[in-house]
Amino acid sequence: MSEMQMRVSDEDRERAAERLQHAFAEGRLTRPELEDRLGLALTARTYGDLLGLTTDLPAPAAPADDVVELESKSGHVRRSGDWAVPRRLRISSKYGGVDLDLSQAVIPHPVVDLELDLDYGSARITVPEGAVVNVDAFRTDWGQTVVGDVPGRRRPGVLYLVVGGRAKYGGLRVRYPRRRWFTH
Repeated sequence: MSEMQMRVSDEDRERAAERLQHAFAEGRLTRPELEDRLGLALTARTYGDLLGLTTDLPAPAAPADDVVELESKSGHVRRSGDWAVPRRLRISSKYGGVDLDLSQAVIPHPVVDLELDLDYGSARITVPEGAVVNVDAFRTDWGQTVVGDVPGRRRPGVLYLVVGGRAKYGGLRVRYPRRRWFTH
């Protein structure tokens, strides 16, 4: 049996999906191409199946420590709209809150780690429809963590946000974007 006929693991499929999402974020694939290839990557059975999806893409760069640190002493940390989400994001705020809207952001990574260090503020995180958020590593001393209808168990092919850290006198709220109802 050749290597191309060997069966792949879920981790192999996730790596291929991450490479495709990165190529899309760089403008190398259109959205329809990304969607088609992701569907094939997540159902691939052999290494040959996966290789055919990425042969026209440049080789992946060596992994960088893609960490962005944001800090505020008394103001709010806000990000929304079309912004690039790093693989790892650390936010600390002494007297302000955090408002992250990932619903329109460019997220080339299937897994994003977010570490919060808040003294007197809360965090509100809006994630894209279908995203999954794990808040098991987050703690609050005098607030609450509200996740609502956002699932916490990892699923292939969707954003998996892992939130850790603490809020001393604040909480954490995670939600999907609000739906707008239009009337005529």
